[in-house]
Amino acid sequence: MSRTHQWRRRRTAQHLLGERGAAAVEFALVVPMLLILVFGIIETSKAFNAQATLSAAAREGARALSQGDTLASAVSAVQTAAGSLALSSSTITITPTTCVGITTTTTVTVTVKYHQTFASGLLGSTGIDITGKAAMRCAA
Repeated sequence: MSRTHQWRRRRTAQHLLGERGAAAVEFALVVPMLLILVFGIIETSKAFNAQATLSAAAREGARALSQGDTLASAVSAVQTAAGSLALSSSTITITPTTCVGITTTTTVTVTVKYHQTFASGLLGSTGIDITGKAAMRCAA
């Protein structure tokens, strides 16, 4: 090997060793932002999933009551459809409470409230309140 070639090789090696520290600093600056982004996406998707579940549960309760079921069976239908959200009956509002003997133009409205807490605390340490609502006309 010629001296010029050795000198260039040594200089390239020194240059690369100097870049290691810069790469570590850049990594340390980028990783926190990346983690915030990832956890924000996860928490937001959990909230959207809870919203979709609440809307579907409210629709099931409205359907049950509009078909002539009792108030208790409509509340049970909401709780069953909510699945892992584990809703209490106090978070479910149904008006009117029956479709029996009411005209078919009456609309049943079911509102379900749920408090979504966030594990990472990025979107709020106390969480957010989510509401699902559905309306259906009473069947004859």
